[in-house]
Amino acid sequence: MEMLIQNSNPDIICLQEIKMNDKVLNEYGYHCYYNFAEKKGYSGTMIFTKDQPLRIQYEMGLNQFDQEGRFILLEYDKFILINIYIPHGGRKKENHPYKFSVINKLLELIKTLNKNVIICTDFNIAHNEIDVKNYKTNYDNNMFSYEERAKIDELLNLGLIDSFRSLVKDGNIYSMWPNGFNARERNMGWRIDYIFMSKNLEKHIKSVKYLKEQLGSDHCPYIVDIKI
Repeated sequence: MEMLIQNSNPDIICLQEIKMNDKVLNEYGYHCYYNFAEKKGYSGTMIFTKDQPLRIQYEMGLNQFDQEGRFILLEYDKFILINIYIPHGGRKKENHPYKFSVINKLLELIKTLNKNVIICTDFNIAHNEIDVKNYKTNYDNNMFSYEERAKIDELLNLGLIDSFRSLVKDGNIYSMWPNGFNARERNMGWRIDYIFMSKNLEKHIKSVKYLKEQLGSDHCPYIVDIKI
């Protein structure tokens, strides 16, 4: 974390699945907002930000989801920032009803917002074939089923963009690699971490990058340089 901050000097850092229940991190001079899960060592989100927000919201109105600390909304003058950790869904898709209820609630929320929105998320869904190394064997699997991918289409149809794909059309770029089988070294990955944003912010994006070489998790950081 310290090296990432030193190298990038970000204005905002959004973290998902922090698995913390106490404020034990060095806050590096940022304003820090935590949403801990009620269950110890599980889920959770946090945001480091240089600018203090106008408003903070920690719940979406779904009981299980809110208990798991998966959501933080910060409202600023020019935009609303949402940090959200979408549930995995289960290897056998046993938790898809829960996963879809969360996504549907997010879609409803976005429709009510009257400012530009930026969504930082582990969405636990790869959108297109280019976003999964082994897409041919995953069409009906969790994180790449047709039903899940359609939910990203719904999100984009609300006037949002996938900030990475607005600038980069190349394949073989991922944000998560399963543990084992040297998946990261072999680049056998999934792109399931995104920063979605209102389409009229697209012209302000300067650069986008997944930091594959940043270790410490099965996911890697995603950085967007945007001037609003």
